[in-house]
Amino acid sequence: MNIYLSAIIHIKENAMMDAIEILKKLVIETRREKGCIQYDLYEDHRNKGVFFIHEAWETSEDLHNHQVSDHMMKFREAIAGQLEKPNIVYIGNKLF
Repeated sequence: MNIYLSAIIHIKENAMMDAIEILKKLVIETRREKGCIQYDLYEDHRNKGVFFIHEAWETSEDLHNHQVSDHMMKFREAIAGQLEKPNIVYIGNKLF
């Protein structure tokens, strides 16, 4: 069963350009991972500094492997000082 995830990321206004580069690198590396069906980054049109990632994974094991991957750990470290507030993450299954 596929697993779906949405993450909301709030970036400090003065860190926007650096954060976008960090997020771009995360997307590129993640799309190469086994089991990654979708990994897309969006920017909120109404709220500057708010980004969201929509993900789809083949299995919960693939998602777990992503969450503990080296590049994900490096991302968390690199983005931590640029966050306006903690990320919000929703994980679910498609209903229809």
